[in-house]
Amino acid sequence: MKPRPLLLALALSVPFAMLGQTSAQARDLTVVNFGGANGDAQTAAFIKPFEKESGKPVISVAYNGEQAKVKAMVQSHDVVWDAVEVETGDLGRGCEEGTYENIDWSKILDKSDIVQGALKYCGVGTFVWSTVLAYNADALKTAPTGWADFWNVKKFPGKRGLRKGAHYNLEFALMADGVAPSDVYKVLATPEGVDRAFKKLDELKPYIQWWEAGAQPVQMLSAGDVVMSAAYNGRIDAAQREGRNLKVVWNGGVYDFDYWVIPTGSTNKDQAIAFVKYASSPKAQAAYSQHIAYGPISKKAIGMLSPDVLAKLPNSPANARNALFNDLDFWTDHGEELEQRFAAWAAR
Repeated sequence: MKPRPLLLALALSVPFAMLGQTSAQARDLTVVNFGGANGDAQTAAFIKPFEKESGKPVISVAYNGEQAKVKAMVQSHDVVWDAVEVETGDLGRGCEEGTYENIDWSKILDKSDIVQGALKYCGVGTFVWSTVLAYNADALKTAPTGWADFWNVKKFPGKRGLRKGAHYNLEFALMADGVAPSDVYKVLATPEGVDRAFKKLDELKPYIQWWEAGAQPVQMLSAGDVVMSAAYNGRIDAAQREGRNLKVVWNGGVYDFDYWVIPTGSTNKDQAIAFVKYASSPKAQAAYSQHIAYGPISKKAIGMLSPDVLAKLPNSPANARNALFNDLDFWTDHGEELEQRFAAWAAR
């Protein structure tokens, strides 16, 4: 008796389906981050220990945040990246567009151990970083104490370094004008608050030297091109490890997270979740912060670190006391109009 066509088709399809499943499962977990010192720290604290614990190899890939590449993978149903580190703005857009898996991380991680702001509806914090006031201690006899000193060109003559853009500079300007960190976004949400921030920037404009890449403030400070600069705290820490006498003022720093996400359609979704869960654990987070001056998303990890390490972290109890948390919702709602106004202001 001949098999019926439908049964024959089903019988033939089973081996191919199983073959596809085996191929998908055979692909090694791929973790994507921004490379550099951060990538090295992740390899030491997250990737190598996870490989040892899980018994499965992990491929580490460095990228520059190219979201178009992730979108192309998702749209073509050919996702070969599994756990990807993204910045805050890309997290919001990617989640809304469906580029990243909608995962309730609060059900996977110990929610009570995760610092505020690190849990999002489709991502979880990788680490805490901060944009801070930095200066060259060899060039300044008196240490600045905050953004009011950054604006005080009489007491501290010389150029100032700022990243070219509205984001963070408007916050810095309001804090320099006496607004408490906890009130910055309330003030900036009003037309009068925006005018106030730009008026304060007017005072400093002749003394500003703009930068765009994170390495530039270190170079500018070391060369004496500026006496103070806004800078990423991790860059300053790296310079300090090289022996440069650069210092950080934590007062008024704006801190933020990078986030782990899983591209929609990853065949290694379960493995990626397991990896992110491991990377978010107190043990892994504490190890990471010992390799680079970015803060843990785990409260328990903060308690596991020595005073010397804590002194360099954005979210240590002392450094976070008078800091400002970057408001993603505010910049999603107002970022385009504020950046347009800033561009027009900077061009004048």
